[in-house]
Amino acid sequence: MTRFLVGRVLLLAVGLLVASLIVFATLRVLPGDVAQVVAGAEATPAQIAALREQLGLDRPVVLQYLDWIGGLFRGDLGNSLVTRGPVAPEIAQKLAVTLPLAGMSLAAALVIGVPLGVLAAVLRRRPGGAVISAAAQAVAAIPVVWAGMLLVALFAVTLHWLPVQGFPLDGWDTPDRAFAALVLPALTIGAVEGAVILRFTRSATLSVLDADHVRTAAAIGLTKNRALLRHGLPSVALTVLAVLGVQIAGLLVGAVVVEQLFSLPGVGRMLVTDVGRRDITKVQSELLVLTGLVLLVGFAVDVLHRVLDPRQREAAS
Repeated sequence: MTRFLVGRVLLLAVGLLVASLIVFATLRVLPGDVAQVVAGAEATPAQIAALREQLGLDRPVVLQYLDWIGGLFRGDLGNSLVTRGPVAPEIAQKLAVTLPLAGMSLAAALVIGVPLGVLAAVLRRRPGGAVISAAAQAVAAIPVVWAGMLLVALFAVTLHWLPVQGFPLDGWDTPDRAFAALVLPALTIGAVEGAVILRFTRSATLSVLDADHVRTAAAIGLTKNRALLRHGLPSVALTVLAVLGVQIAGLLVGAVVVEQLFSLPGVGRMLVTDVGRRDITKVQSELLVLTGLVLLVGFAVDVLHRVLDPRQREAAS
């Protein structure tokens, strides 16, 4: 287990390093002059050149990258090229919205996808199972923006149950209002991601319904449903856990779109704004933070899967 953890930590570090190189290089090859954008359309060439020197944009690209990476090791994500303020506190403030949104979306996806996926497998030869599977196919194909607008029309415009847009100015100091503001966005992401999880759960459940240990449990006196719950669902849970490592990336991408749709002050909305302003220091730090979150979740899923799956422990021993 120690060797496994060391290997995964090294893989995580290499992944972050490669991600930082890709993010940094990609932003540097985008068209447009950052100094020109920051200085404004009326700036003279001399003013633009002075600003480029002040911001360090005239230095070799390699040195700019090393300065950025060196700051990351100290917890310094750099300063915004537009506001000149530190990036780290602002990202931390926006994560207070994005991370709860991601957590609520994941919970909604699991609540929707796992029970309905098991039910669709159990009812595979009945009309109910076909209806659930068809609905999952349809919902999984819906863009997140469309899903959000449909849910807004239902829960906000028609039923008046939930707020449409915005987040409390005092943030989580009023937790009830903050939570209510995230329910509809979380349902938007959770419905689409839950449909994908449902399909994987259905396939995993179908594979264990005819497994030897489940049939043996049914043969010695347990009902088929009880045999599935007691002896089949642990295997299904491992499959769902493996899928989550992939779905988290889609969940965070959905959060970027949903934060724009619902006017939430999260990292996704800030990222879109900063891309438009060509604030490359903030953009590269925001992208690296989001990438790091995805890699950390993948790392946690790998470790948890290793701990819970007896087959992997036996293979390692």
